[in-house]
Amino acid sequence: MSEQGIKVAVVGASGYTGQELLRLLVMHPRVDLVAVTSRQEAGKKLTDLFPRLRGAEGTESLTFMDPDIDAVVETGAKFAFLALPHGVASEYAVPLLERGLRIIDLSADFRLRSKAVYEEFYGDPHPAPQLLDRAVFGHPELYGERIKGADLVASPGCYPTSILTPLVPLVKSELVDPDSIVVSSLSGVSGAGKKADTSLLFAEVNESLRAYGAPKHRHLSEIEQELSIAAGKDVVISFVPHLMPVKAGIATTIFCKFSGAAEVISSAVEKTLFSAYEGRSFVRILGEGTFADTKNVTGTNFVDIGWVVDTRADRLILSSAEDNLGKGAASQGVQSFNLMNSLHETCGLLNF
Repeated sequence: MSEQGIKVAVVGASGYTGQELLRLLVMHPRVDLVAVTSRQEAGKKLTDLFPRLRGAEGTESLTFMDPDIDAVVETGAKFAFLALPHGVASEYAVPLLERGLRIIDLSADFRLRSKAVYEEFYGDPHPAPQLLDRAVFGHPELYGERIKGADLVASPGCYPTSILTPLVPLVKSELVDPDSIVVSSLSGVSGAGKKADTSLLFAEVNESLRAYGAPKHRHLSEIEQELSIAAGKDVVISFVPHLMPVKAGIATTIFCKFSGAAEVISSAVEKTLFSAYEGRSFVRILGEGTFADTKNVTGTNFVDIGWVVDTRADRLILSSAEDNLGKGAASQGVQSFNLMNSLHETCGLLNF
């Protein structure tokens, strides 16, 4: 942090995503972190709640404050990261935008273009439908140019990032049949959030693996939205998430029918993915015959992609891995922040 840094506030900073976001921001060379809010932790020193941040420049003077709009604005913040539950983030996005701040929202409030789809998947009317057309879907590799000029960026969910990154270029290029897509994903327990829940206790998740959220996990809404845009028609997929007994990481396996001859599909996939992500620092194409591994991406902003061709079943099997708290949440938000400030997208994100 420095006096010349860009003044940033984090609203809702006490959860797992908020903690990872704070870690990244205090190390970012162009960020001046001026406000951290939490209703539950208001009045506590930042370093008392998160001792790992002790010694980082500027952290000893930061205290959690109530999430009051006027108080946040008075800090001089130009950007606000919203690490809040869906339905709550919009309560802050609307007035902060009106006060001239640029917003990076890590919740689901502005990811969807349709208020009807939001209500279908989240169970309530959209709290700020007037902003849906203004928001930019915050996947930097897919919408980087639009993110640069945006004042409201809606960061994708963790599962959607792991699914859309390998699939969108292939669907656009008509290399896979979008009607054949089936996805299985496994996530670390931190993806469930920082809450008291018996099903998330160590004794319940350790040495255990279980599916949940099928057949209509909320993230399906944004996954199908973006695949439909890529395909130019409505796309419906099957998606089954699983909880695995690790803190962080997402491993995704995608099954789909491919177009064209089996003997050339792998080279076409490789060419398409390399072309789509050429020059992008955080997508690593592993190639055919390699499966992505969460141990290689946790604590980073990378998403790794590999694949195999199942000629016996005429299917392409794609594999991806990412950190659900990183590329699936906090660090992807920082990547968008970098683009919004004409910084290199890797700024502050290669400390691993």
